[in-house]
Amino acid sequence: MEIVKAQISRLYKLRAKTAFIILVILDIVCIGMGMGVPIFNIVFGFLVGWYIVSRLSFNKFEIKDILQQLLKGACIVSLLTFVGMVLIWGWSILLLRGSDREIENFGIPMILYLPRASLIGWLILMILIAPFLQLLTTIFAGNLTLLSMNSKKRI
Repeated sequence: MEIVKAQISRLYKLRAKTAFIILVILDIVCIGMGMGVPIFNIVFGFLVGWYIVSRLSFNKFEIKDILQQLLKGACIVSLLTFVGMVLIWGWSILLLRGSDREIENFGIPMILYLPRASLIGWLILMILIAPFLQLLTTIFAGNLTLLSMNSKKRI
């Protein structure tokens, strides 16, 4: 148990640039694991929220500063996912100019029964909604972590 605590305290003592680079690499890995569908990035948001709050609490920051840094970190990681989704899915907007046959053969699920509507829905889901969900999960996990840390201190 002591070994685990020592490793976790090493994680908290990382420099901000090193931690940021690690988070960027892990965000890219999550995009790759989902093969362009950012489901793992949304789940990764929980880990990011926990890490940001735990790291700042370990370094004895005030709650106001922790929440500001949590929002800033959540926005940065969500923006990275957004850029990744634009790079992966952005070119497929050009399919809207083609025929419905091209869209049908593109391989996305026909969630709205019509090829063009399904492609628009899919692109909105991948490019806009998924990074926003990652932002929400990061903030939610950070607030839960902060709440659990404060409730342990009061007992």
